[in-house]
Amino acid sequence: MKPRHLHRTEDCRAISDILQRIGDKWSILVVGKLGEGPMRFSELRLAVGGISQKMLTTTLRGLERDGFVTRTVYPTIPPRVDYELTGLGFSLLEPVGALGEWARANIGRVNEARVRFDAGCDSPQAATRSR
Repeated sequence: MKPRHLHRTEDCRAISDILQRIGDKWSILVVGKLGEGPMRFSELRLAVGGISQKMLTTTLRGLERDGFVTRTVYPTIPPRVDYELTGLGFSLLEPVGALGEWARANIGRVNEARVRFDAGCDSPQAATRSR
């Protein structure tokens, strides 16, 4: 019997690499805020809230490297730097938004499942099942 889909290691690595970038907490928040329009660093830091200067710099560099964000430096004194989403970055808004909506709609069910699971792990039957 031949499997329907061959497991291709290079595909899994590529997918994992992309999911690591967009799956981290700060990247999603930054992309969401930049979806509202271009922002300066300080505006973005205030809009995201709770992110350190270093983490925002790291996040923006990663998003820029991966083609989701562009950085434009204006020759003023002091220099003005704007960040905005690229076409690739805008294309990310829809699936991320859909995932966020799904999470909001299903968080109650997930929490209930966790409670049931955790309660079952404390029972003697659970100890027997895990052996």
